[in-house]
Amino acid sequence: MRDAGKIVAMAHQEIADAVAVGVSTQMLDQIAEDFIVSQGATPSFKGYGGFPASICTSVNEVVVHGIPSSLKILEDGDIISVDIGAVINGYHGDAAMTHPVGDISEQAQTLLKVTEESLYKGIEQAVIGNRLSDISYAIQSYVESNQFSVVRRFCGHGIGRAMHEEPQIPNFGRPGHGPRLKAGICLAIEPMVNMGTFEVTVLEDKWTTVTKDAALSAHFEHSVVVTEEGPLILTEI
Repeated sequence: MRDAGKIVAMAHQEIADAVAVGVSTQMLDQIAEDFIVSQGATPSFKGYGGFPASICTSVNEVVVHGIPSSLKILEDGDIISVDIGAVINGYHGDAAMTHPVGDISEQAQTLLKVTEESLYKGIEQAVIGNRLSDISYAIQSYVESNQFSVVRRFCGHGIGRAMHEEPQIPNFGRPGHGPRLKAGICLAIEPMVNMGTFEVTVLEDKWTTVTKDAALSAHFEHSVVVTEEGPLILTEI
């Protein structure tokens, strides 16, 4: 899990260095795939349920599962959420980041800041003895205190030998519910936060998911293991 997480983290660094005005999302996909393969790993997403690319590139109102394309060129003021997964020696890592492209609005800057901070609020609750929904509540309460909304339709998940394992981790809910966390549990915690309504629509390609009101959306994710010393983030460099 550490090896997979490190590869995902380094792939994100490659993408962060490449995001710029004029770059296509397909180019970002190729950069990530080439790097993952160079490390002896395999992109987790490619072919998963028929997904046609190695990473998800979700621009502006696209919440998740955006498909990279040579026709989608990044423009000044865009935000792009990039979700990357890799598997090596039978174990997966999974993480997402949202990047500004050029100069973005103050509102967009705040959206990115709050979404990333909400991820760490959730991670803080990934400790032995807590309930799963303590993570959910920490994320939702922080996001909504900043006047944004959390997506209900998609959630975080367990991760290990499969990319998506039980338990599911909603980004909303009351505290004190669900399984009690124990050492060794691996979780992919991933708030998806919208500037407007939490409602989303899945487009005809069956993957691309957009905000129902066309407002901006941001997405941050880390793979985390619950340990005796507290939460350990596996997808940080």
